[in-house]
Amino acid sequence: MRCLKLLIAYDGTAYCGWQRQLRDPTIQGVVEDCLGAMTQETVTVHGAGRTDAGVHAYGMVASFITHSSINCQSFLKGLNSLLPSDIRIRMVEDVAIEFHARFSCTGKRYCYQFSCRPILLPTERLYWAHFPGVFTESVARHCLDLLVGEHDFSSFEAAGSRDLNRVGGRGAVRTIYKVELEKTSNLDLYSITIAGDGFLRHMVRNIAGTVIETAQAKRTLAEFTEILAAKDRSVAGLTAPAKGLFLKEVFY
Repeated sequence: MRCLKLLIAYDGTAYCGWQRQLRDPTIQGVVEDCLGAMTQETVTVHGAGRTDAGVHAYGMVASFITHSSINCQSFLKGLNSLLPSDIRIRMVEDVAIEFHARFSCTGKRYCYQFSCRPILLPTERLYWAHFPGVFTESVARHCLDLLVGEHDFSSFEAAGSRDLNRVGGRGAVRTIYKVELEKTSNLDLYSITIAGDGFLRHMVRNIAGTVIETAQAKRTLAEFTEILAAKDRSVAGLTAPAKGLFLKEVFY
């Protein structure tokens, strides 16, 4: 019996997220089907997290248990020959049998991409969210700086993110290690990169939407500070579109 670790990249446009569903196509479902064809086993793939419909990944990590003796390089070639072109396995490696892509994870890094130009080009429409208008970078950076460190992120948590009746655990408290805002030359294409020890459902998209609203003068800096302290999702901004979000890296 072996545990194999997969590094997966995918374009999430055509999928209803990571988690397998009965009728709709998902990343987990497609990968499991291909692994089943290769191993002749019923394979359950555990992902490091559950990306939503339309979200993309450069560095999703998954793991599965198998009795197959197929070597890692053959798994890599075989899976990529079976998978559709919008999903690619970047690496396959044997790991300790107790490794679990989700429970062994110590953190993640996400990137949110968006444009503030009046017109979004057709070639950008699947991977950049569109927020036309003036965008003040200094305001956005100030908002993002406030997020670094340990905070209760209830204000940026989607409904159903966790069991609110659960006793113990860390609740909505997460630690953000680093946040960066980058601009691509003079194209008014921006990206927010955020790394932390864990993320609530829609947390990055809710942060992005609220930061962008503030940088576009739809909210004040004082209001943003109050939103973080309020621990109330209803006072925060919009949930930014899924297509701008990329899972870049998972930490172990």
